[in-house]
Amino acid sequence: MTIQEIQADIIDEFSMFDDWDERFQYVIDLGKNLPLIDEKFKTEENTIKGCQSKVWLNGEYKDDKVVFTADSDAIITKGIIAILIRVFSNQTPSAILEANTDFIDEIGLKSHLSPTRANGLVSMIKQIKMYALAFGAKQ
Repeated sequence: MTIQEIQADIIDEFSMFDDWDERFQYVIDLGKNLPLIDEKFKTEENTIKGCQSKVWLNGEYKDDKVVFTADSDAIITKGIIAILIRVFSNQTPSAILEANTDFIDEIGLKSHLSPTRANGLVSMIKQIKMYALAFGAKQ
């Protein structure tokens, strides 16, 4: 699936919920289903700077695509990174770099986060794009 198709699916999923309590519960559930990152990647080097909680993100380049794994010590943050990994993992570096993140505004996520969590979200996206930039340069 393309990044745009995945984003459209996420927008559809979030539109099923009537209020933000239900949507936050869905974000939490997504975090609970996030495949665990290998402990060896829970390093300072893989920690996303600018997040209130600890968030680890690892990217690997496999078969011309970037594959992400991640974890967080906070359940909401874990759900947020799970959404981002669903969108950007297994995509080419150029697709990641060209993709917009308007879907985050469309589902209303950013406007319902505290300022520190919203900053963390921006930092997560920036780190994902940095991995894509680095792997794209190696092509």
